[in-house]
Amino acid sequence: MSTETEAPKIEFPHPEYPIKVIGDNEQDFKGLVVEIVQIHAPDLDVEQVVVQQSGKGNYSSVRLKITATSHEQLENLHQDLKATGRVKMVL
Repeated sequence: MSTETEAPKIEFPHPEYPIKVIGDNEQDFKGLVVEIVQIHAPDLDVEQVVVQQSGKGNYSSVRLKITATSHEQLENLHQDLKATGRVKMVL
């Protein structure tokens, strides 16, 4: 019996695919995240982007939803966010 679990399959396109981006709590973090996400998902509804600070105020999380069109799109988005050096995690 295998103890490995398979990742859930995502059907594309997947409207309202949730993404949470965590990074240092800096004033322009939301703008940076939105700018990068819009490259990969131009239909991002900026009005629906939510920012929340951590309990101690050291980190910010930016939550948003995109229309995911492929695994490649999601991988490229993740790589571009991490490449900034300011993103700690993408969930």
